[in-house]
Amino acid sequence: MDVSDATKKEFHEDLSWTSVKNYEGDDIKEELTKEKEKEKEKEKEEYVFKKEEESEEIDLPFKKDDEKKLEDVSSYVIEDYVSFDDLGLKENLLRGVYAKGFELPSAVQQKAIKPFVLGYEIICQAQSGTGKTGTFTISVLEGIDETLDKLQAIILSPTRELANQTNEVFKDISQYMKNVKIHCCVGGTRRHLDVEKLKKGVHVMIGTPGRVYDMITRTDLRIDLRKLKYFVLDEADQMLERGFKEQIYEIITKSGMTTSTRINLFSATMPEEILDLTKKFMKDPLKILIKKEEVTLEGIKQFYVDVGKREYKFDTLCDLYHELNISQAIIFCNKKSTVDWLTNQLREKHFMVSSTHGDITYQERKEIVDAFRTGTSRVLITTDLLARGFDVQQVSLVINYDLPLKTETYIHRIGRAGRYGRKGVAINFATADDVKFLKELESFYSTAINELPSDVKSLL
Repeated sequence: MDVSDATKKEFHEDLSWTSVKNYEGDDIKEELTKEKEKEKEKEKEEYVFKKEEESEEIDLPFKKDDEKKLEDVSSYVIEDYVSFDDLGLKENLLRGVYAKGFELPSAVQQKAIKPFVLGYEIICQAQSGTGKTGTFTISVLEGIDETLDKLQAIILSPTRELANQTNEVFKDISQYMKNVKIHCCVGGTRRHLDVEKLKKGVHVMIGTPGRVYDMITRTDLRIDLRKLKYFVLDEADQMLERGFKEQIYEIITKSGMTTSTRINLFSATMPEEILDLTKKFMKDPLKILIKKEEVTLEGIKQFYVDVGKREYKFDTLCDLYHELNISQAIIFCNKKSTVDWLTNQLREKHFMVSSTHGDITYQERKEIVDAFRTGTSRVLITTDLLARGFDVQQVSLVINYDLPLKTETYIHRIGRAGRYGRKGVAINFATADDVKFLKELESFYSTAINELPSDVKSLL
């Protein structure tokens, strides 16, 4: 029977009912049924969402039902695979891994790739610069069927810059997998170009939540998600915070994603409240977590400069500029206005710097970031927009012009230096009001942040 829009909304919100969506041309009809599901024509695409009664653990309208007979998570032993050859990867994928410059799996890659490929859902925490992107890139490329022209993986990133960077990693590692089609969907670009590309069919879609949701819910695209194997949240803690959480929920519950899709979360930090949230949409995930006291950035020397008052920060920065031989550096500020002010002040003193933040158009941001990657620009001033996942191997110095507002952000910021085991330096400008927070950072990460020595030239 047909129901009114108000009734549809009421029954959709009451997930104790079973709602079956039958797609007939461009018209969508919702019917409520109890006994006649078997009588439906097999050609119709049916997506059944049901909430189990009195379930306190899962708050979604379905639970995971494993199609594969996997070993119980509680008894699965995480092994370390110390060579990419030991992982049994496809030949052309393995060629791409080595061509990318990966010689041996990093610690997180040793532990996480195999269970990901086997089909376990994973909550994976690893420190910045240790190869998390490579972990899910290799895993997804190993798991997709190149002969099946269907969307098989969605990778969500919190920022356009991180999505574009992930897209480049996928393309580099899959360079010998000639049949694999990858597309990046982010805001600030023309929608019709995404639509045209997706209509032709892709295996992997990488993007930001808003644009991805727009694409998979468009009636003129009708993307089939029944073959979607992997749904990956990169920088999961940020993705699930207010602002992204609702979009993620909408994608999982209302896009046609089936219960066979594996959801995997990756991040450098995974606060307890975020782990609690994952119970709403994951079933018995395998947890590969680093304890808080183990989250350190080995290889990055950390220092602070006691600037006394905020107004002395600029002169201190100018002094450092003259003392240090910087290959490439990132300077973090807490406010966009500070980024603009600092950029103008340095340029007036004839320092060559570039800057970016969220108020700059996407195309301008892309050009600025690309110039920094190629080395055309050596010093980049920014907000926390680039605190996560931004990977430029030549960055040897991070300066916190302002200390971050959250302890969890600190590791993301300074992790821009010393990427993938390389040496780096982090310098924190601290006013008298910042002394307490510096101590909190040392305690939180079980690390030492020492006063900057007078012989700073020896650091870089």
